[in-house]
Amino acid sequence: MSYARTVDSDRVVRGTVPILGFGVFAVATNEFVLAGMLPHLSASLGVTIPAAGQVVTVFALACALLGPVLATVTAGWPRRRALLLAVLVYLVGTAGAALAPLFGVLLVAQAVAAAGTGLFVPVAAATASALVAPERRGRAIATVLTGFTTATAFGAPIGTAVGSQLGWRATMWFVAALALVGMLGLVATVPRRVTAPAPEGLRNRVAPLADPRVLATLATTMVSFAAVYVLYTYIADVFGVATGHSGERLALLIFVFGAISIAGNMAAGALTDRIGGRGVMAVCLAWVVACMLVLPLAATTFTGALVFIAVFAVAGFSMSPPQQHRLITLNPASAPVLISLHASILYLAIALAGAIGGLGVAWFGAGRIGLIAAALGALALALSELAHRLSRPR
Repeated sequence: MSYARTVDSDRVVRGTVPILGFGVFAVATNEFVLAGMLPHLSASLGVTIPAAGQVVTVFALACALLGPVLATVTAGWPRRRALLLAVLVYLVGTAGAALAPLFGVLLVAQAVAAAGTGLFVPVAAATASALVAPERRGRAIATVLTGFTTATAFGAPIGTAVGSQLGWRATMWFVAALALVGMLGLVATVPRRVTAPAPEGLRNRVAPLADPRVLATLATTMVSFAAVYVLYTYIADVFGVATGHSGERLALLIFVFGAISIAGNMAAGALTDRIGGRGVMAVCLAWVVACMLVLPLAATTFTGALVFIAVFAVAGFSMSPPQQHRLITLNPASAPVLISLHASILYLAIALAGAIGGLGVAWFGAGRIGLIAAALGALALALSELAHRLSRPR
């Protein structure tokens, strides 16, 4: 018998599910917050800004690769135990990053923290689903995964502001403190016995990749978000002139980016229900390409940067709902596995953006990084149309 059948669902939703969402917010903030700290990392550890950007690449890559493995290993565990292990691993990695004396040590510590993040997010979503009645599972999972968006909108700018005043190590302690609060909330609210799904092997998790339609759709997701995260990862360098290298101004840019992205994401979900995922993706990608082409004009003044970020954010993070809709439409029975793959691909997109953006900054300078992102956006639009052609009934 599921725990949800013996506990009042309203009380669970009011208590445990928001705590799980806060946990996602806490462990995801680390992934986004260091993007605003790259100049500080560069100066503190004696590396170039493109090299410093690889902390984002390593974190995202470790999430993508280690998360599914750890989720498989712990699939038969009680959900509470798996959640607490994930937060503990994350805390060890984040504390190690805060104390890292060398850049190489920082990268290893970030990989450890990312393993905790990669495990926590899918387990938190599955736990929320198990705790509520079937008709409330969609809303419960959405509440949990909103932690990602709030990490971008609120966690990253707050951490950037802290780091600008106290240094990047203080930012790492800040995100560790968030996770510790989340852990205490988990101990207080998550029941000891929550029905876990049947263990699922890695082979079953990656089986949908044999379908060309799924592969093309996921490739669209990866390249689309790589175009967005090329800018986001190196935002401090791209808008260095516009912000006057002020941490407070940069924090405001990141906050505007995240806040408007929340509204854009919700609008994209509603629009997807009306015109379908293909149409929404075409609009978003054309929007992203157009914004990236005018980026050099907007990066010279703070007012121009604010306007650019506000306009770009409308479409920048609005591509997840239409892409998830397209995946689920391909095979509704495999929706959980497909959504899990989509999450892993998002991590790969962030890693790809960090690597490509780092090369772009090193070779061409931050002022031309928008052209690289525009090229990625155009490629993503072509992949989106290919995915549509492959998905049409013959």
